[in-house]
Amino acid sequence: MSNITTNFKDKTIEYEQLLNDFKALLKDNSLKFTIQREVILETLYNSDEHLTPESLHHLIQENFTDLKTGIATVYRTLALLEDSNMVTSLSFGAQGKKYELGAKEHHDHMICTECGKITEFVDEEIEKRQHAIADSLGFKMSDHSMQIYGICKNCQN
Repeated sequence: MSNITTNFKDKTIEYEQLLNDFKALLKDNSLKFTIQREVILETLYNSDEHLTPESLHHLIQENFTDLKTGIATVYRTLALLEDSNMVTSLSFGAQGKKYELGAKEHHDHMICTECGKITEFVDEEIEKRQHAIADSLGFKMSDHSMQIYGICKNCQN
């Protein structure tokens, strides 16, 4: 039996609390709460994907056809959310960043270098080993991220 879990469907924070935190963040930064900004947050919340700013913008245009949301608003909102740790990003060098909601439980990523597919996973043994290694070296670990790069099963075929 494997101790690795994938596919995080359960969100660890309710949307209403997330929205209230977002409104407080905007207020603290002297920014207005707008429907465009809320839709960006809501779309991230409802997505199980890691989204580029462009793919996020496309989803918003597709799902909220009457709402005019510029790509610049998406970029600025993502930067604000990332600075506040409400979203996290994975960097793909010249290809840019992909974003996900930061409210998920801790997990690591396997990234296919062929197709770009990202698989999330948790392995308790890896987590324990990282803490044990940090402790043995007298290092007080506050956070970590692990990204494993390779070729996914589909691209190997």
